[in-house]
Amino acid sequence: MIGVLVCDDHLIVRQGIRQMLADTGDILLTAEASNGPEALRLVRAAQAGAQPGIDVVLMDIAMPGRDGLDVLKQLKREVPRLPVLMLSTYPDKQYAVRSLKLGAAGYLNKSTDLEQLSGAVRKAAAGGLFITPAIAEQLAGALGAGRDGEQPLHERLSNREYQVFRLLAQGKSVGEIAVQLALSPNTVSTYRTRVLEKTGARNDVELALYAVRQDLLPV
Repeated sequence: MIGVLVCDDHLIVRQGIRQMLADTGDILLTAEASNGPEALRLVRAAQAGAQPGIDVVLMDIAMPGRDGLDVLKQLKREVPRLPVLMLSTYPDKQYAVRSLKLGAAGYLNKSTDLEQLSGAVRKAAAGGLFITPAIAEQLAGALGAGRDGEQPLHERLSNREYQVFRLLAQGKSVGEIAVQLALSPNTVSTYRTRVLEKTGARNDVELALYAVRQDLLPV
């Protein structure tokens, strides 16, 4: 059996994944977490033998407080051989390449079906990478851009800066972003300043226009 930990702040998502995996016969949901710190605690407990085995982690990207990409980095530092599949409602273009560069074993949209989900889990558990043709093309393009020195401006942003950038581009205020990400308004303002500097935008309107041109906003 392949033991899976799912980390998502929405109970209904965790329940849905549990129900899907129950139909596989060879994949078992052994642990659930509603946030990143809880996921880290469960993984550490499993490594110490105090928690049922975790062979693959399914990690949501957009969570309040410590987001999925930040937790992914921590997991790869502590347990580098533990495969982590990232889950998201965002289109592949927005986070897939970032996830893979940080060491994820694959990227799945939450609308995925059982066949793709179970296939991704099995491949990750076996030490492989789950990459769709579309993501492979994006990854190749990103690597090529890096060699040519033509890296898009938004690729210079840290993961948290990128998260703040997307919310600003969607018209969210600093206060709204602070609540959504469980950060202080001052911290969000600092991230906003860095985003403006790195993208060359003068204000939130120019950020939104840039996001539209790069096709980075949700449809």
